[in-house]
Amino acid sequence: MEPQKFRLKIGDKELIVETGKLAKLANGSCTVRMGDTVILATATMSKEARPGVDFLPLMVNYQEKLYASGMIKGSRFIKRETRPSDDKILMARVADRTYRPLFPKYFRRDIQVMLTTLSYDRENEHDMVATTAGSISLAISDIPFEGPTATVRVGLINGELLINPTKEQRETSDLDLIVSASPSTVVMIEAGANEVPEDKMLEAIAKGKEAAQKIANFIVDIQKKVGKEKIEVEPPVKNQDIIDYIDNNYADKVMEALYERPGKLDRYGYFRELTKEVEEHFKDHVSEEELKEVSEAMDALIKQTVRRNILENDKRIGGRKMDEIRPLSMEVGLFPRTHGSGLFNRGETQGLTLCTLGSPGDAQVLEGIEGESKKRYMHHYNFPPFCVGETSSRLFTGNREVGHGALAERALVPVLPSKEDFPYTIRLVTEILASNGSSSMAATCGSTLALMDAGVPIKKPVAGIAMGLITSHHDENLYKVLTDLQDEEDMGGDMDFKVTGTKDGITAIQMDTKLKGLADNIFVEGLEQARKGRLQILEEMGKVIGAPREKLSQFAPQLISMMVNPEKIRFIIGPGGEMINKIIDETGVQSIDIEDDGSVVITTMGSEPGEKAKAWIENLVAEPEIGKIYENVKITKMFDFGGLVEFMPGKEGMIHVSEVSDQYVEDVSKFLKEGQVVNVKLLAVDERSGKYKMSMKGVKQPEKKSE
Repeated sequence: MEPQKFRLKIGDKELIVETGKLAKLANGSCTVRMGDTVILATATMSKEARPGVDFLPLMVNYQEKLYASGMIKGSRFIKRETRPSDDKILMARVADRTYRPLFPKYFRRDIQVMLTTLSYDRENEHDMVATTAGSISLAISDIPFEGPTATVRVGLINGELLINPTKEQRETSDLDLIVSASPSTVVMIEAGANEVPEDKMLEAIAKGKEAAQKIANFIVDIQKKVGKEKIEVEPPVKNQDIIDYIDNNYADKVMEALYERPGKLDRYGYFRELTKEVEEHFKDHVSEEELKEVSEAMDALIKQTVRRNILENDKRIGGRKMDEIRPLSMEVGLFPRTHGSGLFNRGETQGLTLCTLGSPGDAQVLEGIEGESKKRYMHHYNFPPFCVGETSSRLFTGNREVGHGALAERALVPVLPSKEDFPYTIRLVTEILASNGSSSMAATCGSTLALMDAGVPIKKPVAGIAMGLITSHHDENLYKVLTDLQDEEDMGGDMDFKVTGTKDGITAIQMDTKLKGLADNIFVEGLEQARKGRLQILEEMGKVIGAPREKLSQFAPQLISMMVNPEKIRFIIGPGGEMINKIIDETGVQSIDIEDDGSVVITTMGSEPGEKAKAWIENLVAEPEIGKIYENVKITKMFDFGGLVEFMPGKEGMIHVSEVSDQYVEDVSKFLKEGQVVNVKLLAVDERSGKYKMSMKGVKQPEKKSE
């Protein structure tokens, strides 16, 4: 393929796509440029499906290269890029969730999309360029991708919606909405928002869809010109006897299990028994490969039963209505030593969130192509295997846990107090103890409870709820939006639409679909049902804890804040940190954090050590006062006419021979020596020279001491 360039004007910017030049052995590759931000996207596919794979093995890797913005890794020991940071994992998840619905449901060959930053101008955001670039690489390849898609960001600045705001503009935006769309429908949504009302959010989604569709149609034209012919994918041949046998003999048993057995584990255990029963029936009549189809056929019957009952009979698992939330219960203050805790139960889903308050120095330092930054609020989400009644050897954090934790974290950001009002570093950890649908929303609600229990002065409580969707495969106008979806409704449904917010507006959204896109009216109904559900949960939370506690836990550190002249920070730190370490060691405070603007925060577990450290620092940075007596200061240098004394850090004054004693002094060296400790009074400051005149007359002196 010869190199070709394609250009599309987007507002005052230009999107430039180049194909046929780099990574030509991949199934599909391209570079996409906006401004001086350039992304390389490649898409590859395995030759055969791996044995035993019963899902779409799609891998999206986001590769952040520090050379893209002219940086070298800050670590002294590791200069190579290592595991992606959490925010780059989240970017990869946005791309994955955009592409995944657009592959044939039964396709099982490995697909890998790699998105690599080659250049970043710190203005045009690389994540949107990368997600679109990945779609182009898939579209022009022979991989059976049923796109293309395009991804844009929508901002809200001073009430005006803006497509693809710059990094600087995003800092003042009330909305950070990501919309992925095909030429016809919206496929994926991700958002963080500052209490944006539902009607404004719908307007933003519509604007994002319009902009994304323009780019998607541009990609269609590229595909027509340089795209490879897609490979043919034949649906797998299934043993119809197995399907018919299960449908004819187990429909009633599946129905009974779904609607008469309230417990998730009870139902799942019963379904396993039914599956083994069918396998036993067929084991002598079909091949080993065909025997594996029994589980798939049973799973299909379960999903069909759930779908049919919802669409035809308005019947959900547990007998709930379409907009009904499962039973709620909550607690706070569960543990004596943690700074704050909240337990949130919704149906069989249970999330325990714990809050820890730390010093400003506990903030996380982030390093990436955007530069270095600090993060003072963190939420970490854990999903151990026991929460679904299983065992697993994987005990490390997975991408899903990173994603769910980030969603709950984003939900609370708009209501957190400012650093000036509450300088603590805040860490929340949610332990999912039981899961039967939407544990990330349990983490969001638990976060609000834990923060208020810890006394963090959040502006308003935040709650979250997940909406589901069941559609007819035969009538596109027949669908049902479900409030608070659970297990089989999630696995067999068509959408997972999570919405968080306060009573006044939305703070975060995450929407995935298994369809090739959603009609606009789904968003209207989904957001309205989510609003009603959110208000119901907030009302129940208010009965448990209505506002943040007035006092912090006695086990939380105390922070003492003060401002000093930035030019005097060096006196607090001292040579090689000698002074600041001395203050910490001798007063017993935990830490002293100093910012370049002169803000100083002392972290202490008791008020007395903190006040001692504060007084010490105040003395170090104090301005000289005429008439004040300065005690226990040293003579730093001697002259024939007097001695020089450092009466304050960095401040030296002269004791003239005439000011050494009330009696006449002929030889000053008989009274003063270098290193001698004396008490002195500041007499005057020479306005022209800035020199300080000191005196020992009438000042009681310490017992004689010298070095």
